Amino acid sequence: MNVFKKVITEIRDQYLEIDNNRPWIVAFSGGKDSTLLLQLTWQAILDIPQELRTRKIYVICNNTLVENPSVLKFVDTQLVQIQKAATEQSLPITVDQTTPELENSFWVNLIGKGYPAPNNMFRWCTERLKISPTTKYITEKISKHGEAVILIGTRSDESAARAKSIKKHEVKGTRLREHPLPNANSFAPIKDIATNELWEYLLQVKSAWGGDNKKLISMYNNASGGDCPLVVDIKTPSCGNSRFGCWVCTVVKKDKSMEGLIDTGQDWLIPLMNIRDFLAGTIDRTDPEKYKEISKKYRMPIRRNKASGIFNDSNIGPYWPWVRAHVLEEVLKAQKIIQEEEPDQRLITYQELVAIQVIWHRDFIFEKSVSEIYSNIYKKKVDFAGDNIEKEKKLLKKICNNTEEFELINNLLKAQKNKVLLVRKTGLQKDIENLIDEHIDPTFTDVYKNNRTK
Repeated sequence: MNVFKKVITEIRDQYLEIDNNRPWIVAFSGGKDSTLLLQLTWQAILDIPQELRTRKIYVICNNTLVENPSVLKFVDTQLVQIQKAATEQSLPITVDQTTPELENSFWVNLIGKGYPAPNNMFRWCTERLKISPTTKYITEKISKHGEAVILIGTRSDESAARAKSIKKHEVKGTRLREHPLPNANSFAPIKDIATNELWEYLLQVKSAWGGDNKKLISMYNNASGGDCPLVVDIKTPSCGNSRFGCWVCTVVKKDKSMEGLIDTGQDWLIPLMNIRDFLAGTIDRTDPEKYKEISKKYRMPIRRNKASGIFNDSNIGPYWPWVRAHVLEEVLKAQKIIQEEEPDQRLITYQELVAIQVIWHRDFIFEKSVSEIYSNIYKKKVDFAGDNIEKEKKLLKKICNNTEEFELINNLLKAQKNKVLLVRKTGLQKDIENLIDEHIDPTFTDVYKNNRTK
């Protein structure tokens, strides 16, 4: 265990460095690497007299809102324990969790805007779900304190590419490395720890905050893949095969991690895997000729800005409304199954459902209703974004001279109500202008009509 004593000493010495007390930001995913990093950091700080523990330490965990439900529950429990134990042990540790902004969430973009499932060519999820919220958090801390040091659980043993990256960004004569963000350095104290050494330590040394390392080990035994690291740039590879990654990841061909969990008896994950596999099928480029048919089936021939969405005989516009509605149905069905055992567990939030309905209205999708889909699955009447304004509709029909006039005014009223539900830069005036333009020149409306067979 001498190697760990050395690491603990390095962490303690670095903490005591005279560097304007730059705060530390410790990346924590709940996986093996980040758990080891936090355990060793914790022990190093405990070895320091309390009067010298003046440097703030922020433990940050990124929740993409599409985390594996069982992992999310495990990690959330860990975060509560960490904060509680840190307070009891008088450690300068604050636990924070970042999430994407509503308009950047996975389901708002995929089900709402019709973004195609991510792939290596269009990996839009990384920026929105990980980079943006993490970067925002770190820059806020840098703005407050002037500088910051980011502790990461990167290890050279994980891969040759990772080892090369670590070496490339090292700052000579210091333990710190260059970081992509300004006024920030990174510190990778466990970079030289081998995987077998890591597991040996976690098996022998109990977590200082009461975390269950045996459960952690069990989770890794039941699924393949490693940690999902802190992401601050697009160069970070996908962690789609990781136990601690997004369950909807379509950047990888197969989610071996989820398959491994299902094989161990976690059948409740089957609906989630089916959703992932369906989404992967909508972007399958294995056969170029077959992909043309796939693209026409699932994607529109027009972009959201009304530009052509046809390229090389393939449709590259957003998903058809029927696809978005289908995915929403399947997500809600899966959520309902999970909630039979875990009532508080959610795959999609109420805020996202409202935002999706708002965006559907903005995309001139009036035949599909989030409220109707939700009500059919949960067998209870709900109203998202003012869908069920029956009295207003009846009165409006009496006043209007024809159906077209009624539909226009009704959609304008919906736009006005939507404005208070989801903030967008273009604002209400732009929404009204778009609705009137579509009424005069029914571009989307005509495209939808031609696809009503779906």
